[in-house]
Amino acid sequence: MTHFFGYGSLVNTATHDYPDTKRAEVHGWQRHWVPSGQRQLSFLSVQPAKNITIQGLIAQVAPLSWDKLDEREEGYTRAPLTAHNIQNTNPEKIQMYRADPAGLAGDITGKHILLSYLDCVVQGFLKEFGEQGVTNFFDTTTGWHVKIRNDRQNPIYPRAQPLSASETALVDHHIKQYNIEIV
Repeated sequence: MTHFFGYGSLVNTATHDYPDTKRAEVHGWQRHWVPSGQRQLSFLSVQPAKNITIQGLIAQVAPLSWDKLDEREEGYTRAPLTAHNIQNTNPEKIQMYRADPAGLAGDITGKHILLSYLDCVVQGFLKEFGEQGVTNFFDTTTGWHVKIRNDRQNPIYPRAQPLSASETALVDHHIKQYNIEIV
């Protein structure tokens, strides 16, 4: 068995059925929003960042299930983490997805972040790491200059999850705090 380290929507266990999830931190990486040439939207990826630590989940992936997960994570490539990046576990058996450079678009014009995607990610961080985890998510993610497309009432994101009133208020609070524009 090998594992993935999820740092975005994979933190929300309502979006998958991978067993034995475990909270983890990865050092030397940070999340960032990237525009895709393959999609009309921006999505989360990671980039090296010397003094940043991000939280996420590790989960088991059966060897024959990687194809299914790779299909879900279309537009990403995966690579093993190193012992330098993650501690207290066997890094050779942990893969992390990163945006495929071949699919990135240079121009972010019109490549919005879906609010339903952000809602899903924040809900996962709230469940796993509490309100401080949500704050950490926003603090360790760059690219908040990209506008958010409000699709909350009619979600476009295929793994969108319903939010409670308090979850919605938490997402909206951080959007306002970070001065992120919604269109």
